Amino acid sequence: MLEWASSRNRPDVREASGLSSSAGASETKPPKKTGISLALGGGCARGWAHIGVLRALDEAGIEVSMIAGTSIGALVGGCYLAGKLDELEEFARSLTRRRIFGLLDLNLRGSGLFGGMKLDARLREHMAGIRFEDLPKPFVCVTSEIRTGHEIWLSGGSLITAMRASYALPGVFEPVTCNGRVLVDGALVNPVPVSVCRAYEQPLVVAINLHYDLFGRAAVIKHTAGELVAEKDAPRTGLVDPERQSREARLGITGVMVEAFNIIQDRISRARLAGDPPDMSLQPKLGHIGLTEFHRADEAIRIGYQATMAQIGELARLQTVLA
Repeated sequence: MLEWASSRNRPDVREASGLSSSAGASETKPPKKTGISLALGGGCARGWAHIGVLRALDEAGIEVSMIAGTSIGALVGGCYLAGKLDELEEFARSLTRRRIFGLLDLNLRGSGLFGGMKLDARLREHMAGIRFEDLPKPFVCVTSEIRTGHEIWLSGGSLITAMRASYALPGVFEPVTCNGRVLVDGALVNPVPVSVCRAYEQPLVVAINLHYDLFGRAAVIKHTAGELVAEKDAPRTGLVDPERQSREARLGITGVMVEAFNIIQDRISRARLAGDPPDMSLQPKLGHIGLTEFHRADEAIRIGYQATMAQIGELARLQTVLA
């Protein structure tokens, strides 16, 4: 079922009870704090950092009142609210290059290089039957409708179906059909879904932007076009750096598609966040982790945790100010 955002899904934020003094003095209450709404952005393998962010928030006792997620942000956010973050973290930390390859089911006749059913099966091992309506807090998966370009917010029905649709990278994974709509990765239209949290009238929105550390992507560089050189002649002529050429060749078809998608995602993120800024942005420095390097979960989780803990004081202050 597809549901658009509405204020009826807005959660209640309850005030902590007061503490009575033994001397019979009037009750004193701790400062009221506003729960935070998280906009978990897309970023492929860098998205494992979201696990570290959520671990840090839990450790600091900061209440999460709502989550909106795009792409891998939807995957991590959905697992968190479903109480399956431990299982997801264990899976992420266990990934190796060989194991990642074993999870990809090649699908040359479909609409994506990989069918995604092996990943779907892993999700169903732990989350079969879980629906949005079973979650303790509002949750929205952002997807894109490939036929119209519309931004689709999934907030009801099967959680696994919605998460799969949100991370269905065009050309890489098979699109997901849901109620007659053909859905793909939500990062095409809303890479960091702050606007979703605003639509739910959340008072404190925190964005987790995984693209902050992509150096030079916004730069405009003037350059002179060189001569076209055949690949076999490039090292001999010296017109092409062999080492650089080798790195580029290793990208492969999937790598080129993912990197191109990442450029689009980065530009859209900048534009949308400028027009609809969050109250606070957490920006883990993840630029050195490749988009397809899912085997580097340990590092990404640690960076996400550290980036969040560094801002916990400011986040707690905002909770009190906006209460």
